[in-house]
Amino acid sequence: MYIKECTKCLLSDADTKQITFNDDGICSYCQFFDQQVASLPADKNLFLNKKVDEIKAKGKNQKYDCLIGLSGGLDSSYMAFLAKQLGLRPLVIHLDNGWNSDTAVKNIEKICDKLDFELYTYVIDWDEFMTLQKAYLRAGVIDIEVLTDHAIYAILYKLANKFNIKYTVNGYNYETEAIMPKGWTYNKRDFSNIKDIAAQYAKNFKFKTFPSIDFYKSLYYFWFVKLESFYMLNYVDYDKSKAKEFLIKEIDWTDYGGKHFESVFTKFYQSYILPTKFGIDKRKAHYSNLICAGKMTKPEAQEIISRALYKDSELAEDKEYILKKLKMDEAEFDDLMKQPPKSHNDFKTDQPLWNKYFKLLKLLKFGK
Repeated sequence: MYIKECTKCLLSDADTKQITFNDDGICSYCQFFDQQVASLPADKNLFLNKKVDEIKAKGKNQKYDCLIGLSGGLDSSYMAFLAKQLGLRPLVIHLDNGWNSDTAVKNIEKICDKLDFELYTYVIDWDEFMTLQKAYLRAGVIDIEVLTDHAIYAILYKLANKFNIKYTVNGYNYETEAIMPKGWTYNKRDFSNIKDIAAQYAKNFKFKTFPSIDFYKSLYYFWFVKLESFYMLNYVDYDKSKAKEFLIKEIDWTDYGGKHFESVFTKFYQSYILPTKFGIDKRKAHYSNLICAGKMTKPEAQEIISRALYKDSELAEDKEYILKKLKMDEAEFDDLMKQPPKSHNDFKTDQPLWNKYFKLLKLLKFGK
């Protein structure tokens, strides 16, 4: 079978069917990257300062003027320092889903101590979260991380509503995250999908404390809370290697060895579950971003991804730890890895409700 690979980045039509190429062989994801970067203002520093002034003005006379989600990873850690330098007064949010590495916990503590930021840690009910994760593994869907991300969204909106905060400062940035093939992730806010997977693969499960946002709560937050995400790192000269050096010097920050590896489960998910069951190596997307940003050459990236994702001894150790914590039999897990994947769209979704909502908005607009 002939595989067509992008002449610029690492992606090919073997990685995703939703990929096209221009006459120069450059893929649609690289073109999307260029469009996103080109959409940024010419004077990024001016825009940054105006937005920061706006955040401060909206948060005047309040305890906090914004929310920051902190994982202890590179992007969010560096962003926290920028927020401090710019004079913002954030409430720092961290979700403890039971999978934090010791390194992540130490990084978070060092950052908040150094910057004198208040830390709000939400400790998720482990039995509830464990049951949901096992349901996702048994369902065979690709985005197990939906559970963590959905809970983070729910906590952010709940706190924004409680403290009348209008902005969340987000570590997402085009230069390192714009490229992510369609089909490799799923809509993090689709609670109907979560509920249906739980109903089918977690017998007698009841949602008790899991932070969630359903369709109707989403509408409430959209119309009345109006929380805006500000992607601060898009408006600074963000160089990952320099950011690491800065954090190590300032707080003795510890690197995890991979994107999102601050979570033990995420490391195992990206380095074993995704490639084993779904044939996906997320490093291709991560390094393709750096290639497009001019921070890495394609040969350099190819050399890195030619290396094994896991050392055999490390894989065995992580697998044993994760299955023990999940209370899952190894034979069942290994069998699940061999089963064909299922689509998230095989389960109920919020999409029909959103379709009706947007149809209604269109009718109301034309009815005026």
